[in-house]
Amino acid sequence: MKIRLSKIEDVSEIMMIIDDAKNYLASLNIDQWQNGYPNTTQVENDINNKESYVVVNDKNTVMATSMFTTNPEPTYKVIDGNWLVDETKTYGVIHRMAIKKEFRKFGLATFLFDEFHQQLKKNNIQSLKVDTHEDNLGMQSLLKKLGYSYCGIIYTNYKAKRLAFEKVIS
Repeated sequence: MKIRLSKIEDVSEIMMIIDDAKNYLASLNIDQWQNGYPNTTQVENDINNKESYVVVNDKNTVMATSMFTTNPEPTYKVIDGNWLVDETKTYGVIHRMAIKKEFRKFGLATFLFDEFHQQLKKNNIQSLKVDTHEDNLGMQSLLKKLGYSYCGIIYTNYKAKRLAFEKVIS
């Protein structure tokens, strides 16, 4: 299994994974990703910006997807709490992470986080920031397991409340 940048040809597979994740979140009564986000246009923008990644197996099947960037996240400028690393310094950001239904519980989210941590270390960037829905206990549990600290509350550009986490990469 390997991680690579997504290609435009991956969009339909990525969207199937995201749509399945939307259904999964809805089945848990979590209203995250229930308002038309993420959508095909967003994924295509991520690909064009070289910020979309997929995990593929040896048969080149897309197993998971995530957006990862070191561009500043505008909604992270205002936090009800405190980031660990000053907001003015370069940091990594993860959004839109989803695992294909049949590959959940295979450690793919951890695999993605580990890869992004390595990319940040290689570029001497000292932190990774992420946010999630307050009811998304699965993601919160993963973040805590991976050593992330809860930093406070941020609001998305569509005014949705999100719990913000950060890890200092050493």
